Amino acid sequence: MTTPSAKDLALCIEQSLFAPAATQRDIQQLCAEAQEHFFHAVCVNGSRVALAYSLLEESNVQVVALVGFPLGAVDADAKRYETEIAVDLGAHEIDVVLNVGRLKDGDHQYVLRELRDIAEAADERPVKVILETHLLTRDEKILACQLALDSGAQFVCTATDFHSPDVSLADVKLLRETVGEQFGVKAAGGIRDTATALALMNAGANRLGTIIGTALIRGLAG
Repeated sequence: MTTPSAKDLALCIEQSLFAPAATQRDIQQLCAEAQEHFFHAVCVNGSRVALAYSLLEESNVQVVALVGFPLGAVDADAKRYETEIAVDLGAHEIDVVLNVGRLKDGDHQYVLRELRDIAEAADERPVKVILETHLLTRDEKILACQLALDSGAQFVCTATDFHSPDVSLADVKLLRETVGEQFGVKAAGGIRDTATALALMNAGANRLGTIIGTALIRGLAG
């Protein structure tokens, strides 16, 4: 794979800030860095969507709302309501955490119905389904991808990056092989350096969820 330019790398980055103690000033800094480096998006908790939207309204940086975060185990109706509120507040994209327990129960219709509800509530905005691949068997990862494909979502994502282990190249490759070339794959979880980011893109990721997007860009320039 040809090494991307700093601009190409930036357009794959979704810089996240989901710390519970994140302040208004922290969100302002997040959005300023995203604009400075032309990141694709910022990912924030629901209560910060309106602020991020107001700060980024005149830019091309997208606002991604986290739904059902970080466990994915809330009731399906709560996730749908979260999505509707996020859309009303200005979210351009939705990252929703899969209900891993219901998937493991074999309650695939519940999971599919929930994801379809989220996709409908997103009102044509891109939906990314966070799988928490480190909690799933290989067969469960494939099944989760298939459900996402059937739901109206546009992406699968490896993890929340909330106390999850580092994303693996093998998982990214498996997700890409399962969903095909036209569906999105977002890699998230412990992306600490530019070399790892590039390897994940080479493995099939076309979005990168990270808290150190600026450092990744600087690493490429270096």
